[in-house]
Amino acid sequence: MSFEDLRVGELYEVLRLRSEVFVVEQHCIYQDIDGADRQAMHLLGVQDQELKAYARCFAAGVKFPEASIGRVLTRQSARGTGLGHVLMDQAVAAISQVWGPQAIRIGAQAHLAGFYARHGFVDAGKPYMEDGIAHLEMLRQA
Repeated sequence: MSFEDLRVGELYEVLRLRSEVFVVEQHCIYQDIDGADRQAMHLLGVQDQELKAYARCFAAGVKFPEASIGRVLTRQSARGTGLGHVLMDQAVAAISQVWGPQAIRIGAQAHLAGFYARHGFVDAGKPYMEDGIAHLEMLRQA
């Protein structure tokens, strides 16, 4: 859904969960609200009336020359259930459905490279540090 389609309560839960995972759990002080949410397509994974997974997708040219997926997360209590893989499958499908089949580039936390590889992403050879966490660019061909 677009930023404008998010209800206030949904936006609150998204920002709360992003802060819970990326700031508190990962002990990383950074500016999560980065001004890009208005340009994103937001995917919310809700189970039992609770936000359990989230990702945001961007058209080509917004974050990278290719389409991209970011802020991918699964609530700690839902990890190991396969929900993260469902989320990634849906994110890839949503990009294809909305903007057409195309390459997708992500900035992945390096320790999750295997997770993203299961969805067709390969190391693009551009490692970097972001907020004290090792990352690498990964690319999935169309």
